[in-house]
Amino acid sequence: MKNKIAVIGGGSWGTALALQLHRNGYQVLIQDVSQEKVTEINQEQRNSFLPNIKLPSDLKATTDLKEAVKNAKLVVVVVPSHVMRTVAKGLKGLLNEDTIIVSATKGLEEGTNLRMTQVLKAELFDFEDRILALSGPTHAEEVVLDHPSTVVVAHRNKNLAQRVQDVFMSDKFRVYTNPDIVGVELGATVKNSIAIAAGIADGLGYGDNAISALVTRGITEIKRLGVEMGAKAMTFAGLTGLGDLVVTCTSQHSRNRRLGHKIGSGYTLEEALDEMQMIAEGVKTTKAVYSLAQELGVEMPIVNQVYQILFAGKEPKEAVNDLMLRGKKHEIEAVAKMKAW
Repeated sequence: MKNKIAVIGGGSWGTALALQLHRNGYQVLIQDVSQEKVTEINQEQRNSFLPNIKLPSDLKATTDLKEAVKNAKLVVVVVPSHVMRTVAKGLKGLLNEDTIIVSATKGLEEGTNLRMTQVLKAELFDFEDRILALSGPTHAEEVVLDHPSTVVVAHRNKNLAQRVQDVFMSDKFRVYTNPDIVGVELGATVKNSIAIAAGIADGLGYGDNAISALVTRGITEIKRLGVEMGAKAMTFAGLTGLGDLVVTCTSQHSRNRRLGHKIGSGYTLEEALDEMQMIAEGVKTTKAVYSLAQELGVEMPIVNQVYQILFAGKEPKEAVNDLMLRGKKHEIEAVAKMKAW
């Protein structure tokens, strides 16, 4: 058995990553605050978020954070964005000085608009140079079935990124590296708002044309914000940009798309959330991204309309109409600015 790895968060994605690491021969311990979830994993070898999946009998879980991270060489944090800071504070004083921390959470912290690695660094500043991001167009439901999947590990230190790449890599789980941690995290985050828009369009009964338009214009909005915040434009053509956006806007597994579909079908936000019983990060993300766009002066019309629907009571059909009747524009902004045009 290889070195110990702790996975903080026993939800669907945390469990999927824990299973992937277990397949690679690592001793993995999952930590979750829910005793019910821990009991499911330990005694029944299952996770109710991933029905019909039998977990290995030696993949264990605990509610004790200290026990989970003791002697762990790698700690993978996979918790909802709104509890990331609480978890980071809880890790203080528990980690070995050489521990590597990987955030596999997509989202921005409400109120500060910080990315998840920024939240971790703010609380665990002694580990600032050892905090990475892992993201990609992956649904837990397919990873646990060992279907081919791809992710990106992001950190400016090439050697560190490659070390984490080696830990996760397998014949069914391909891992790429990228130094652009800002772009990787933002692409994986903002796409949730666009996925809600795609779901709304589907719920309204619009077809593939509308979804295609939302995906392509959505990546333009994501890139605008990302570049303004210091990301590299080319990152958004990759797995955590276009790749993650496509799968989240089109997949039956996408919580954010399902949420949007319910709203487009006539549900209120509260009704949709109550019925889903699972976290859709896009709700909090939309509020944070809208705030960032306003603060930075970045034009994000799709995100703006999703915000108006979710938080200002705007009718979805009215929002679509307002998007379609915006002022005329050239499709490619860089070309529009050329003197020869």
